[in-house]
Amino acid sequence: MSTAERQRSAQELIRPQLPAELTNRGKCPFDPATGLTELSGHGRIHRIEHNGDTVWLVTGHDEARAVLAAPQMSSDRVNSPRARALISPELHAELFPPERRAGSFIFMDAPEHTRYRRMLTGQFTVRRMRDLTPRVHEIVTAQLDAMIEKGPPADLVHDFALPVPSLVICELLGVDYGDRDEFQRRTAKLLSLNTTVDEQIKNTTELRKFMYGLVCAKRRSPGDDLLSGLVRDTDLDDNELTGIANLLLIAGHETTANMLALGTFALLEHPDQFARLRDDPDLVENAVEELLRYLSIISSGVSRHAKEDVVIGGATIRAGETVVVSVPAANRDDSQYDDPHALLVDRPRGHHVAFGHGIHQCLGQQLARVEMAVGFSELLRRLPALELAVPAAEVPLRTDMSIYGVHRLPVTW
Repeated sequence: MSTAERQRSAQELIRPQLPAELTNRGKCPFDPATGLTELSGHGRIHRIEHNGDTVWLVTGHDEARAVLAAPQMSSDRVNSPRARALISPELHAELFPPERRAGSFIFMDAPEHTRYRRMLTGQFTVRRMRDLTPRVHEIVTAQLDAMIEKGPPADLVHDFALPVPSLVICELLGVDYGDRDEFQRRTAKLLSLNTTVDEQIKNTTELRKFMYGLVCAKRRSPGDDLLSGLVRDTDLDDNELTGIANLLLIAGHETTANMLALGTFALLEHPDQFARLRDDPDLVENAVEELLRYLSIISSGVSRHAKEDVVIGGATIRAGETVVVSVPAANRDDSQYDDPHALLVDRPRGHHVAFGHGIHQCLGQQLARVEMAVGFSELLRRLPALELAVPAAEVPLRTDMSIYGVHRLPVTW
C-alpha cells in the first residue's frame, strides 16, 4: 500500500468521478453546472467516461426516481465493484472495518437496510416532528434574538443557519450542545473534497469514539431523547447505535444548515420572491419545497451500482456498472416543471428528488421541513430589511464540499 494512495482524496475513492463541467456550478451560484444543463438537453441518461471511471449519469426526473426505486440498484458502496477495483484490500479494510459499517444503513440494501429503517421510522413520525415545532420556534427565536442584539453585520451561517439545526438535532438525539465544536469540525473534514484517506480514517475514528461514549452513557442513564429510546426499545448493539447516531447527527445538521443559508442567499438575490414570501407567510411551505428543488445541495449526485442487468430510460445498465443520479438536473427537468430554472416561491408543490426516493428517501425530511419553514418565516418576519453586507460575488461558496452551500453569508438589516 503506497503513501500516494493514502494521500489521495477520500471522496475521490468513495465517489464516482465526473468531469468538472458536469459538477462545478454555473455562472449563477444557484444553478447546476453549465455542462450539465447542456447535457440534459440531449437526453435523460448518459454514459460518461472520465479519468478511468465509466458511469451512467441520470439527468431526467422520472429516470432518477426509477433508479432510486429499483431493487436491482445497490447502495452498498463498501462492496461495490468500483470500490473493490480502486482501493487496495489493505486500505479497504481500514476504510470500511466491520465495526464502522455497523448501523450505516444508508449504505445498505434490503433486507439489512429494512431492519434498521423499521426501527427508526417509529422515531421519525410526522406527528413527532410536528410536535417538535414549538421547540424549533423557541430555538429559532433565541438565535434571532442574539443576532439582533449583537447588531449588524452578521454572518448568517455562524449566527443562525448552523446553530438552529445543530441545536435541534442535539436535543433530539440527547447530545450535549457544548460538544458541537467537536462534531461540527470533524463533520466538515469528512465532507471536504480535499480530505485525504488518512485524514478521513482519523476523523471517522474520532467521531465514532465520541458517539460511542454517548451511547454508553445512555445505557447507564437513559433519558427521553431518540437515542435513549433506541437503547431502551431495540436490540441494537453499541456499534450499531454508534453508526446510526453518527449518521443522524451529521445529516441532521449539515444539510439543513446549508439549505437555510443558501436558501436565504437565493431569496436575497431574488428580491421579488423575498418580498412575496415576506408579505405572505402562508406561502412558506411552498417556498421550502421550491428552494429544495431549485437549490439541490446534493450537487455531486447520488450513486448506485447495478446488482444485475436493468433497463432504465431505455438504456441497459449491466451488472456492476455505476449510476450517478444528478439531483440538480433531475430537479430542473423541463418535462416535469414549467420554467424550471426560475425560483418561484408560490410554485405548486411537486415531486422533487431533493430528499431522494425509494427505500432510502431521507428519514428526517419532515424535521428538515419544519426547521426550514420556521427558520425562513421568522427570519423574514423579524428582519424584513435583510440584505447582503457584501457583493454577491464575494460570498464564499462550498464548492470544496460534498454538500453544497456557503461557508459564510455576511448580512445586514
